[in-house]
Amino acid sequence: MVEEILKEMIIYANGNKKDIAHFLKVHSYARLIGKLEQLDEKTQKILEIAAIVHDIACPLCRKKYGNSNGKFQEIEGPDLVYDFLKPFSLTDLEINRIAYLVGHHHTYENIDGLDYQILLEADFLVNSDEMNADNKTIAAMKNKVFKTATGIKLLEYIYE
Repeated sequence: MVEEILKEMIIYANGNKKDIAHFLKVHSYARLIGKLEQLDEKTQKILEIAAIVHDIACPLCRKKYGNSNGKFQEIEGPDLVYDFLKPFSLTDLEINRIAYLVGHHHTYENIDGLDYQILLEADFLVNSDEMNADNKTIAAMKNKVFKTATGIKLLEYIYE
């Protein structure tokens, strides 16, 4: 199922190579961190799907607001997730959790669950590279946000 959702999200991105590359990289990091942190199968599936669709609102936000600011994505994303995931064999609870994660993937407080934690870490790993984050920003995120042993090690291996 995850592979089918990946394929559909690539189609949904309508040729935007930057968006496609971004969610593929976030999914890859999220999958890796989740596996190495030994998530249970259900949480791993939710994490991976959330990583694929986390920026589903970017095209709409660019059109509606003129940019894809994270807070706009959090506002617009959940409704898009519900529509996008309807055709797949997911429970309402799974879709609700995925929509929640998409609606909070730029919120670094009140993190409730390893799926949420890992999604933040995976997205930051990719965003740091794409936005050429400075050492001060990376160090602050490491100290304030990163919690998983795997995420911390990846951050250190890549940026230190």
